[in-house]
Amino acid sequence: SRSIQKGLVEFEIVDIREYAPGSYRHVDDSPFGGGAGMVMKCQPVLDALEAVRTENSWSVLMSPAGQVYTQAKAHEYSEKDHLILLCGHYEGLDERINHHMDELISIGDYVLTGGELASMVISDSVVRLLKGAIRDESTDEESHENGLLEYPQYTKPADYKGEKVPEILLSGHHENIRKWRLKQSLKLTRERRPDLFAKHVLTKEEEKLLKELDEEENNDSEC
Repeated sequence: SRSIQKGLVEFEIVDIREYAPGSYRHVDDSPFGGGAGMVMKCQPVLDALEAVRTENSWSVLMSPAGQVYTQAKAHEYSEKDHLILLCGHYEGLDERINHHMDELISIGDYVLTGGELASMVISDSVVRLLKGAIRDESTDEESHENGLLEYPQYTKPADYKGEKVPEILLSGHHENIRKWRLKQSLKLTRERRPDLFAKHVLTKEEEKLLKELDEEENNDSEC
């Protein structure tokens, strides 16, 4: 990516099998107590971890038992000098590996075959926050940056088979456009992500815009 070409970030992929003993280099074994599937072993995983860990490292295990990943966490990780993302596989990892990690993270309440996809999600969300990766103003107004979903976006043509772009976006009045966008963000978040809306602390301007929005919706329902 351009971020790598610019020298903003470096990636290193570590093959845990290289730290497993024997000619077959097994990194997993059957679970104590019985059960289906295989469990990743302590020794190769922890040896690989220690081989790449530095004083400035922050190690994160991709795990369904971890804290749910958020945009706030992406910002936190973007400030780290060295981020280690450990990908689980099979039935999981030996529980003792968790004790050597700084943090456990989940990207959602669903199951993946391995942690590789989760690590890619985290990598992408972190790299795009690095200074110089993309334009600063592009990230500032995106969904979740201010705790709200992003407002609707439109481009040419202004009229597509009778579906028209809201007139205010064509007005050139920047302050009115800003308020309209904020109002739409509030509306979308309340309708589609009530969980996010419940955690959002409203500003006085947002309270006023919500009141206007409620009045508009009430008027529409009475028509």
